[in-house]
Amino acid sequence: MRHVWAALVVVYVVWGSTYFGIKIVVETMPPLLSAGARFLVAAGLLGAILALRGSSLHISRNELAGSAVVGFLLLTIGVGVVHVAETRIDSSVAAMIVGTVPLQIVLMRMLAGESPARATRLSTLAGLVGLVLVVAPGLGEAATAFGLAIMIGATVSWSIGSFVSRRLRLPGDPLVAAVYEMGAGGAFLVGGALALGELGELDGAAFATDSVLAWFYLVVFGSLIGFTAYAWLLRVAPISLVVTHQYVNPLVAIALGMLFLGERPSPWALAGAALVVAAVYVTVQREGRSPSETRRPATHGRPPQNDAAVAGALDRA
Repeated sequence: MRHVWAALVVVYVVWGSTYFGIKIVVETMPPLLSAGARFLVAAGLLGAILALRGSSLHISRNELAGSAVVGFLLLTIGVGVVHVAETRIDSSVAAMIVGTVPLQIVLMRMLAGESPARATRLSTLAGLVGLVLVVAPGLGEAATAFGLAIMIGATVSWSIGSFVSRRLRLPGDPLVAAVYEMGAGGAFLVGGALALGELGELDGAAFATDSVLAWFYLVVFGSLIGFTAYAWLLRVAPISLVVTHQYVNPLVAIALGMLFLGERPSPWALAGAALVVAAVYVTVQREGRSPSETRRPATHGRPPQNDAAVAGALDRA
């Protein structure tokens, strides 16, 4: 159990700090290009590690197609666009919005005809009210409102990707799947960056020391160490314990933004964040499975988990 808690602390701190890291990166680096390069490098490093370990990276065409879809929804839009949003909004606000992802997935389940428990439905409604409180203070300024809209769009894409990932054919090994998903997500992002002319923005000033260090942190800790710890936790710990990161990560991000970036979320935003965290907590407690259920055989390479808790299955912003 000591190792489980150590891995949980890694996921709590590392994924909570990635919003802070992104904010530092996009101060000087083009957002889509820096995100795409991050995932391509992380995919290369993880692929090399797996190859040295003797793991096969061979997958079928259907698995490659599924990985590309998941990579686009989760990483290109769900994470890459967060880099764009954070050029206009605070990292703490971005984290608060991302915190609603489990609630969005519950809403998608309801739209798909499922009927979650009454407590889950009520907590989802409360969490979405909290989201309104988070974004409302920034709606009066056009640039901020645009950033908020982009951020909400990114979380919706992450939710959709999380929801459909269990219905796609994916590689059996989640680490092998991550290689192809990060590779596809990174390739789409770099393609978008080139189409929008971001390469022309890349000059000496883009490689400020703080931004470069933050970028390396996102590659090594956010994409490699954080994901590896999460993938291991999904196999050995109760899902209801693992997904507690969903309400810890925003708190870590808010604290870092206030301490090191001088961010001061409005009282309404903080109240909304508290409501979101409480709603996610109730949802996780209601939807989480027992320890014995976490050891059921996985399907299509996915560790056992329910759709309300799948939001962090690959990588984080």
